[in-house]
Amino acid sequence: MRTILQSGYGEPERVLVQGESDIPTPGDGEVLVRVHATSVNTPDCLATLGVPYALRPVMGLRAPVSPVRGSDVAGVVEAVGAHVTGFAPGDAVFGSVWTGGYKRGAPGTFCEYTVVPATQLAHKPAKLSFEEAAGAVMSGVTALVAMRDVARVRAGQQVLVNGASGGLGTFAVQLARALGAVVTGVCSTRNVELVRSLGASHVIDYTRTSYPEQDARYDVVMDNVMNHPPSVSARVLTANGVLLPNSIGTHKWLGTLPSMAFGALFKSRQWRTIQFVPSRKNLEDIGALIQSGAVKVVIDKTYPLAQAGKAVAHMASRRARGQIVLSAM
Repeated sequence: MRTILQSGYGEPERVLVQGESDIPTPGDGEVLVRVHATSVNTPDCLATLGVPYALRPVMGLRAPVSPVRGSDVAGVVEAVGAHVTGFAPGDAVFGSVWTGGYKRGAPGTFCEYTVVPATQLAHKPAKLSFEEAAGAVMSGVTALVAMRDVARVRAGQQVLVNGASGGLGTFAVQLARALGAVVTGVCSTRNVELVRSLGASHVIDYTRTSYPEQDARYDVVMDNVMNHPPSVSARVLTANGVLLPNSIGTHKWLGTLPSMAFGALFKSRQWRTIQFVPSRKNLEDIGALIQSGAVKVVIDKTYPLAQAGKAVAHMASRRARGQIVLSAM
């Protein structure tokens, strides 16, 4: 099968090259899916570029421990492994192969077929295209967990999303609004109207104004950029406000790891971590919200599988508006 393979760290278009690999066999509790679409996420950029360097002991010192990038998947079931119920060949599905980190031999999704844990797979809502379904997995589920489960956003609360026009940010704005919050989005000039169209009542153009300098106070701040130290972002929180840091930063050696550690100590009561939990229920929940029209998947661009390098470079530029999707068909 066609597979995008990575031999080392470096510029995406140089190190991500199309090759061939064997079609995997689903094991106990796994489902073999023919990939119709996948999407590019932050872990893919980190593992392609190999930065920040502090993560290389985890990702792999000279090259990624697994040569295939990608974790989101939308496609059609080809076969099921032992003890799998609820799925059959021909079913349209979406889900994730992500199991919590970079692991040797872990399957990727920048390929034509992949194996997915059945517990991390759901039937694709009929109204969603494969591209939309793929784009809803890591970003959509993470934003859902952040707003609904971690911050526990309630009606009438004030929520600020820094990086509101990115993949995760576009979902966070919509989900906070769907939960009844008054949302403020932070983005660049060219994305102001997009963020407003997603339900933000207020939009701050960071090229003109720095949100920590404003007088407004927020019950929840989700920071997908971390261009300010957590101690500074915490200044705009209400007394019981919650800070959700969610960026590794751009520093080649340490990224935002030092500031995140300091921030956790500085305001541990207000500090919350976010985890991507691709359970079947979370997938069904985000799918239902999109199917109902309460949330939409914003796709910046869809690339063919052979142009995975360009897609990752686009994501790494930090200029993407919403999701970057790869089509394997």
